[in-house]
Amino acid sequence: MQFRQHLDDRFKAYRVMDPTGKVLVPSHDPNLSPEAIKQLYTHMVTLHTMDGILYEAQRQGRISFYMTHYGEEAMIGSAAALLPKDVVFGQYREAFMLLYRGFSVQDCMNQCFSNVHDGGKGRQMPVHYSSKQHNFQTISSPLGTQIPQAAGAAYALKLSGQSACAICYFGEGAASEGDFHAGMNMAATLNSPVIFFCRNNGFAISTPASEQYKGDGIASRGIGYGMDTICVDGNDIWAVYNATRAARTIAVTENKPVLIEAKTYRVGHHSTSDDSTKYRDRKEVEERAQMDNPITRLRRYMEIKGIWSAQDEEALRATVRKETLKCFGNAEKAPKPAVAELFTDVYDEIPQSLARQRDELAYLLKEYPEYYSTEEYAAGL
Repeated sequence: MQFRQHLDDRFKAYRVMDPTGKVLVPSHDPNLSPEAIKQLYTHMVTLHTMDGILYEAQRQGRISFYMTHYGEEAMIGSAAALLPKDVVFGQYREAFMLLYRGFSVQDCMNQCFSNVHDGGKGRQMPVHYSSKQHNFQTISSPLGTQIPQAAGAAYALKLSGQSACAICYFGEGAASEGDFHAGMNMAATLNSPVIFFCRNNGFAISTPASEQYKGDGIASRGIGYGMDTICVDGNDIWAVYNATRAARTIAVTENKPVLIEAKTYRVGHHSTSDDSTKYRDRKEVEERAQMDNPITRLRRYMEIKGIWSAQDEEALRATVRKETLKCFGNAEKAPKPAVAELFTDVYDEIPQSLARQRDELAYLLKEYPEYYSTEEYAAGL
């Protein structure tokens, strides 16, 4: 009789290149075209720049909330490994997927400012993106709700006969929610073609992993549910790319779920509502940002390949910042959605009870304009 507490082998993170950009095993280099590599790098720099501008905007009171991707930009490798028809369920740090699929910086800015051009009509918090065109399901604030949804959506994809999968992103904090286990078990028993992608950035919302769970990470839980599982270096874009590409092949051709745990480090605060210096040392954060930066790692890789220079870097940074600030200005100047949108998109035909509320609001706005100004809103009620 033997009780066991550990797997025979601990999960070692799969890595393609080291922090200096040097490829460790040449056969694992995906060898994408220079154009494709530069496009990925541009998206990473764009995301980082947008994060900086919108974070400062929140601190200035110009938007209500924001969450940065600092330290987790290499996750864009997973976007490059999927097809446009694959359905995405994000948590709230997946703007890289939208940028890669063609959702513009202007679209992101419009959403964060909740203006008239926001596809969600100003009904969501900033960074709660949504795009039917890009197969990106609406972000939901409650943690973990997207996990069983992704399992069900993937099952529907299988039943429809489509050669597509769902991918579900979540953090290691969300893996402590009951929905994580419900979704994993559902996907495993129904053989749903879904990729569960855990961004383990070490701190959940404000709880270090060492205080949140026992064990080496989240990957071992995939084994417990009978899933093909891999742990990767989440700061290595090519490790993320290779793992996701292989996971998609398994999910689509074998109709079964896969778990990827990407170990990374959240350099920024959890959100603008968080002060991470309360639970970790500022010096530690600065060292990680400098010594193992996913953007720097890819830049060094390109320099070794001879496809990038200091001049290229300077030109890109200047162009991206200029264009991002232009989008910021456009979004800030745009009016808010029409007040009438308060009453749309819930019922096919507005019921009398809601119509009465709409009419009463219209009366109040007209009768007391000094108290209920609509100058900042698009016309219509």
